[in-house]
Amino acid sequence: MAFNILLVDDSATVRAVINKALILAGVDINQLYQAANGREGLDVLEKEWVDLVFCDISMPEMDGEEMVAEMKEKGMIDNIPVVIVSSAGSEPRVARLKANGVRDYIQKPFTPERIREVVDGVMGVASNA
Repeated sequence: MAFNILLVDDSATVRAVINKALILAGVDINQLYQAANGREGLDVLEKEWVDLVFCDISMPEMDGEEMVAEMKEKGMIDNIPVVIVSSAGSEPRVARLKANGVRDYIQKPFTPERIREVVDGVMGVASNA
C-alpha cells in the first residue's frame, strides 16, 4: 500500500534525510509533501489527503507541539497518525505529545530500519522481514 506522507521540519536537509530513509526502508510512497513549520504543515493537511505525518518539535513560526495541539483541536489527530522525529525529546515532553495523540517518537539520529519499524507499527503494516 502506497502512502501519502507529510514531512514537517524546518531543515530541508533533515526532510531529505527522512525521505531517503523512507526509500531505503522500502516504504511505498505515493505522494511526499514537505513543510518547513507547523503552520505550513497544517496548510498541507487542510488541502491534501495525508496518511502519515513525520514532524519535528523545534521549528520557527509554529513548532511541532503547537501543530499537534491544533490537529487535536480540529479532530485531525484521530485520523492522521503523527510521528515526532526530533533530538529535542525529554521524557515529559514526549509523554505530553503522546497524550495529545502522537503515535510514536523517533530520536535523531535514526536508521532506515527504525523508520520502517515505526511506519509498520503506526500504519498496521505486516513486516516483510
